[in-house]
Amino acid sequence: MDAEKRKRYENIASELTRLAGGKSNILGIAHCATRLRLVLEDNDKADIHAIEDVDLVKGVFVAGDQLQIIFGAGLVNDVCQVLADFLHMDSMSLGDLKTKANKRMNPLQRAVKALSDVFIEIMPGILAAALLTGLSSVLGNIDFVQNNDTLYGLSRLINISSGAIFGFLPLCVAYSTVKRFGGRPIMGIVIGCIMLTNSLADASAAAQGTVEVTTLHIFGIPVDLIGFQGGIIVALLIGIVTAKLDIFFEKKVPEVIRLLVSPLLTTLVSSFLLFMIIGPVGRGLANGITAVLVWMTQHLGVIGYAAFSGVQQLIVITGLHHVFGAIESQLLVDTGRNFLNPLMSVAIIAQGGAVLGYLARNIKEAKAKELCIPSFISVLFGITEPALFGVNLRYRYPLIGGCIGGAIGGAVVYFTDLAALGFGTTVVPGIALADPANNGYVNYIIAHVIALAAGFLFAFVLGIGFDRKKTSEAVSNTTAGNGKHSAEILSGPAGNQKSTEPDASAGEAQNALPEVIGAFTSGEFIGIEKVNDPTFAQKILGDGVAIVPSEGKIYAPCDASVEMVMDTKHAVGLRTAAGNGILIHVGIDTVNLQGKYYDVHVTDGQSIRKGDLIMDFDKDKIAAEGYDTSACLIFTEPVDGAHIDRESEHMVKAGEKIAVITK
Repeated sequence: MDAEKRKRYENIASELTRLAGGKSNILGIAHCATRLRLVLEDNDKADIHAIEDVDLVKGVFVAGDQLQIIFGAGLVNDVCQVLADFLHMDSMSLGDLKTKANKRMNPLQRAVKALSDVFIEIMPGILAAALLTGLSSVLGNIDFVQNNDTLYGLSRLINISSGAIFGFLPLCVAYSTVKRFGGRPIMGIVIGCIMLTNSLADASAAAQGTVEVTTLHIFGIPVDLIGFQGGIIVALLIGIVTAKLDIFFEKKVPEVIRLLVSPLLTTLVSSFLLFMIIGPVGRGLANGITAVLVWMTQHLGVIGYAAFSGVQQLIVITGLHHVFGAIESQLLVDTGRNFLNPLMSVAIIAQGGAVLGYLARNIKEAKAKELCIPSFISVLFGITEPALFGVNLRYRYPLIGGCIGGAIGGAVVYFTDLAALGFGTTVVPGIALADPANNGYVNYIIAHVIALAAGFLFAFVLGIGFDRKKTSEAVSNTTAGNGKHSAEILSGPAGNQKSTEPDASAGEAQNALPEVIGAFTSGEFIGIEKVNDPTFAQKILGDGVAIVPSEGKIYAPCDASVEMVMDTKHAVGLRTAAGNGILIHVGIDTVNLQGKYYDVHVTDGQSIRKGDLIMDFDKDKIAAEGYDTSACLIFTEPVDGAHIDRESEHMVKAGEKIAVITK
């Protein structure tokens, strides 16, 4: 990570720490593909609305008793690492973080998260199988491929590969489940092998009555020797049991004989339970789930499809959507087609359409573009969290529009009899999984275009009503508020109405301007562009000034409150009386000193007056360690419309005017 990025991420880390309730409130940190996940001692101490406005944050929510902050793929890795360094806390694996979070979850939340973990572990294999299945289906319908020996041979190998992965999927699920629940993964492989051994009658052949099934009688209970091909639910259940047995026997068996006896007992007991209890119960549960879904398609028709795709993204918000992986895999095994995948896919793209609808109504706002464009790109690859939590849920009406669009897309899926041959990917990549029967690829595109357009249209139209309601409430509140006058509403572009009466905070900030900024130390006053750090020089964090200090003291440049003191003591964030956010950063790359040679005299939340001593630092020792001692003052959050006029470069004494912030 280059220095420029690290500086920016350090500011994000400090802000997140403060807004999450401070270091003492953060118990653990980790990240997934798009989200930074924090386990907090007290979630109520976190200012979620303020976190939404932190640099690079696309959305914030609490799920599974974790504070989840959406940054996006790739970026979240770096932010998590910098935050871990800032907190002096190791970044955890998701498993370790969940252990902390699980202590605070209810049983349903724990079950859903565990199920999610199982399928995340084996998702690469599932995706490979699904894509190979789609490719095999395409090649199988091309006459040229079938008539060419080489291409036919390649097609057959692809077919065999995809079939093998799905054929042994129960083994993969058993392995991942045992691992997730704390057992030794090899024991999951062992029980998976037992489930699929050719000593048992093939489950599909047994169901068709084309093979003779042997029945044993154990304690008077009939046990059919049928394999568990396609038994995803059974694999999940027996995986949990095997993990718990493995942990139990590892603790109870004496160490002298543990290596031989513990795995023996785990395998033996798990096998008995598999055939006598878990297998029959799991088969019944799997058959019941499939029967309900098939019944829904046959009896509820378009209403059932539309209802599912309309609410599916609401289920994503709760985190319960992770159960669909097990249901989809079981549906594929039992019917050969997965109609849930395209329903979820159109629900996703409809939310993307709603994002575009919101953007169209707020196209002149830079913040809207910053939020909406990356969020929509993520939607194209089946990732809706940035769109849901960064835009649609935050502003409400896009979420409603997206749900309506999803329902319309679901109806199209029904009428075109669209289904998938796998699961695990949606939207643009998901087309590879579409069943090519009945013009499946064309129908896939049509369904997604209609859902996208519907989401856009309904979000746009609902936004008109939403903004009118807000304007009406604003007029009503202003009129009733003081009885002396009513605010004049200037009708601008839709969604951008402005009142001629500024709110109180804006008025106070305006009245406090112009604001004089004094020299925060003595030395050579220079432009921020001359600082030997690209983050500051290129004004990535904002405009500013700098002083090459002649003394080792930092003073308050104006009346302000302390918003943040870096743990490494080399930087302090202030909020001026006029509402301007500023950062005083002493030295370049001095974060590496971890606070050595610095002594800070202020604390978070403290009010200070111009000229108060903020920090002592030993500039000579810092320079001796090879660090540039330039002290920078960055205007990270100037009030709206503020303009910074700085003095010419010269030698200054602490307290001397160096800049003026005007309106």
